[in-house]
Amino acid sequence: MPLSEKSGFYYGYRIVAATFLCTFIWSGSGFYAFSLFIKPLQMGLGWNRGEIMIALTLWFLVNAVASLPVGKMVDRYGARKVISTGAIIGGLGFVFLSLMNDLWHFYISYAVVGAGTAAAGAIPATTVVSNWFKKRRGTAIGVTSIGVGGGGFVMAPLLGGYLIPHFGWRVAYRVLALLIWIIIIPLALFVIKAKPADTGHCSENVEPAPDIIPDRVSSSADARFTLRMALATSALWLAIISFWSNAFSHVSTIQSQVPYLSDIGFPVAIAATALGGIGLASAVAKITFGWLCDRVPVKFAVCTGLSLQLIGIILMINLGPASPPTQLWLYTVVMGFGAGSWLPTMSMLISTNFGISAYGAIFGMVSFAFFFGGAIGPLVAGYMYDATGTYRSAFVIFAALYVVAIPVILAIRRPRLPA
Repeated sequence: MPLSEKSGFYYGYRIVAATFLCTFIWSGSGFYAFSLFIKPLQMGLGWNRGEIMIALTLWFLVNAVASLPVGKMVDRYGARKVISTGAIIGGLGFVFLSLMNDLWHFYISYAVVGAGTAAAGAIPATTVVSNWFKKRRGTAIGVTSIGVGGGGFVMAPLLGGYLIPHFGWRVAYRVLALLIWIIIIPLALFVIKAKPADTGHCSENVEPAPDIIPDRVSSSADARFTLRMALATSALWLAIISFWSNAFSHVSTIQSQVPYLSDIGFPVAIAATALGGIGLASAVAKITFGWLCDRVPVKFAVCTGLSLQLIGIILMINLGPASPPTQLWLYTVVMGFGAGSWLPTMSMLISTNFGISAYGAIFGMVSFAFFFGGAIGPLVAGYMYDATGTYRSAFVIFAALYVVAIPVILAIRRPRLPA
């Protein structure tokens, strides 16, 4: 009898908990933390914002380029080895950041962190969860994805409100390295297992799954698409266009938020709290959108998330020194909830359209587009600010990209395996 039946506890839930903690640490130390260092670095080392944002661009570019081989390595070698290796590399990157004084050193260090993030982040986490769950895959992915927003909710106030002001940015970078090493590496080595068969556990499918739409686990979910086959479908290219636009816009908006709010008169502590609020709203959105993907066609869930982000951008554009605080918090909730949709919806869009036999490689391809968009957007925003003294024009561009992404995602039709 499989171990899960003997104990009455499905081991897949431990997988979800472990991958949640991994995404929590990576999100809080990487994406959500970056903007908190902009002004300290600007004041301490004399760099301008455009120069600083190049590092985030490199982080996203390396993430993008590494996504393709990482996806293939996860399919071939399993998540445990890939995640532990990525954690070692990413931790070293933060140590390098704590020692740097020059721009080139800053850029190389964030490139190293980017490689570590790709190897220990969303690709292996969603791959291993997808292997352990089928009927409730969307919900399981959603719980894992809560770590992305949850990390921002906890780490943004901790870094921006305590560590950096009291101990400086160098100590803050060292703390991030330690968190990665002492939490992620043990989880990868001792908890994460690639598939139920690796431990003798039975499938999650022994449990009933009420309220699942009829085709959610149909033949398409079990289809054995390869990356080459997926690249020949319009569905994959439409997903790539939509998620590229999504990342270009929402990453740029969130990374510009703290300096923008500070520029128009909000205290830094309030700006950091708003960033944490986006993380909290994003965390709630992860489980909500994961649950939703189990019950409606995934492209409608993606469209909902994109629409919320468009509304958030409009609220941000209309923020000003005289705006009531409620407008800031409304933006925080709406933008955070919309931005939180990307990981569960991207994961489910891939698994429901192309199956999981080459999930890592196909997800890696869409992740490449997503992170490439995230790489370019903040750089554009930073240089537009340096040229005009405002982020307003950049925000208008981001809103226009959402208008493009919404009909593109709705045009997706489930592909068929070639004969």
